Amino acid sequence: MSSRRMNWIAIEADPRFQLLRRKKSRFLLGLMLFSVVYYFLLPIGAGYYPNLFKIKVWGVVNVGILFALSEFIVAWGIAWVYAHRANTEFDAMAETIVNNAHGIGA
Repeated sequence: MSSRRMNWIAIEADPRFQLLRRKKSRFLLGLMLFSVVYYFLLPIGAGYYPNLFKIKVWGVVNVGILFALSEFIVAWGIAWVYAHRANTEFDAMAETIVNNAHGIGA
């Protein structure tokens, strides 16, 4: 462990950190908006288009059940997309900042 203290104010003011925060926030906002819209399509669709959701697909399985189950797949997809982007882009940017943390604001 280093005896030098981190200058967190300087790290936060660093343009690389600001870029990382801006990119990550924008990406997360997009994922959140997509997931909220997709989630609310189920109750909106069931409320305003019940005949569409009642269409039988196979046996007792209808469009509404398939749409509800698709929300699990979409949630897993969103988690995969975030993990992929974090591992490939955000973590590399953060590692650069961490590696230079003692020199920032010195």
